[in-house]
Amino acid sequence: MDGADIMFPHLGITISHLPKGITIGGFTIAFYGIIIALGMVGGLLLARWQAKRTGQDPEIYMDYAIWGIIFAIIGARLYYVAFSWDTYKDNLWQIFNTRGGGMALYGGVIAAVITAIVYCRKKHYKFALFADTAVPGLILGQIIGRYGNFMNREAFGEYTDSLFAMRLKVGDVTSSNITTTMRQHIITENGTRYIQVHPTFLYESLWNVVVLIVMLVYTKRKKFDGEIFLIYLIGYGIGRTWIEGLRTDQLQIGSTGIAVSQVLSAVLAVGGIAYWIYRRVRLKKGGVSENEAEKD
Repeated sequence: MDGADIMFPHLGITISHLPKGITIGGFTIAFYGIIIALGMVGGLLLARWQAKRTGQDPEIYMDYAIWGIIFAIIGARLYYVAFSWDTYKDNLWQIFNTRGGGMALYGGVIAAVITAIVYCRKKHYKFALFADTAVPGLILGQIIGRYGNFMNREAFGEYTDSLFAMRLKVGDVTSSNITTTMRQHIITENGTRYIQVHPTFLYESLWNVVVLIVMLVYTKRKKFDGEIFLIYLIGYGIGRTWIEGLRTDQLQIGSTGIAVSQVLSAVLAVGGIAYWIYRRVRLKKGGVSENEAEKD
């Protein structure tokens, strides 16, 4: 008899059967795609709610979403391909085979931000205010989207025997993501072999919930437009810097062994802190008004 699909042994949680998708009429729909779509819808609804509570027109964010989602998907794919070039350089057509996997969250975020900058310029809308309003929706989408990684049995960390340790069937996991340490600690239960790892998807999701709560609570207390966006850069950057270090499926800078998303996260966090301090100091000096500071 086959063992459970996923277990959290120290929490007493066992998931006996968890498919990666559903098949309708011979066509398989991955739960990953469904969850990502739900994340996008949830994020858009939250952005519209933020717009209403801050006296803005929610339709501005609805209009942006059409372009933002399209370019975010393209950006997520290009980012992944760029840092996995050896996989695609000899078969360029595989770049377009998104069903084979390979999307990077940071690529999507970068593309969405660039799209927002262009959109705001075209609509003569203040980007800092737009970013403050939209970014809670962005991180909600990330919170939901990480459970797509859970369904795919990916985005996990190294071997652990901690409280949140997660067991995955060896056969359900991409072999290249199984490290030597994991293989040395393979557990066999009911004839099924498991690796036991850090559920980094869960760590990131829970961390992002805290960041989201901080942003929502602080919205009415912010001192300048753009401050909520800085909270996102700092909060998410700090969390991702730590969590990315645990993962075994990192996109790396060439053959350096350095995780590109870990470096980017650290840069965003440090840059966000530095700019936040700069803006706060300028406002406290009293020699410049908040509106004047916004023109920087």
